[in-house]
Amino acid sequence: METNLYLAEILHELQQGANQLNDEQADRFVERIMVSNKVFVAGAGRSGLMAKAFAMRLMHMGIDAYVVGESITPNVTEKDMLIIGSGSGETKSLLSMAEKAKSLQASVALVTIFPESKIGQLADIAVKLPGSPKDKSTSNYSTIQPMGSLFEQTLLLFFDAVILRLMEKKGFDSTTMFGRHANLE
Repeated sequence: METNLYLAEILHELQQGANQLNDEQADRFVERIMVSNKVFVAGAGRSGLMAKAFAMRLMHMGIDAYVVGESITPNVTEKDMLIIGSGSGETKSLLSMAEKAKSLQASVALVTIFPESKIGQLADIAVKLPGSPKDKSTSNYSTIQPMGSLFEQTLLLFFDAVILRLMEKKGFDSTTMFGRHANLE
């Protein structure tokens, strides 16, 4: 198959996924971000990269956002929020973070394929995204893409849609956001 046909199929899969998003879950997620003092993000592997991209956009909005594990990450408190991106919702290191955040009375949100997972059961908010887990034998969801690619792409697009919703609620535009863009490049 030609590359442009693969791309067309990936875009089709992403469109199908967007149509399955639960707006109520997404709205609760946005509202919780808006009332949190600080927002912490975490994810493993490629999901972690998507979470880092989200943290950058939150920073561009003037929200105190941090990536768990970075040397400048402060302490979490009961006024804060931990957002975890995990296809399985079972990654042990992320489960440990969720448990620690809950013990400190921070709110926990999970964006996942499996809201019924261990992290999902701990989370205050679980947003279900479509996708196929790395181990395709545990899912009936069909994708041409390898491993967790569809989830990771959908995660990035979901996070970007959340940013647009936050921008709308705060009356921001790209110019407002660009004012906080890195300028030591």
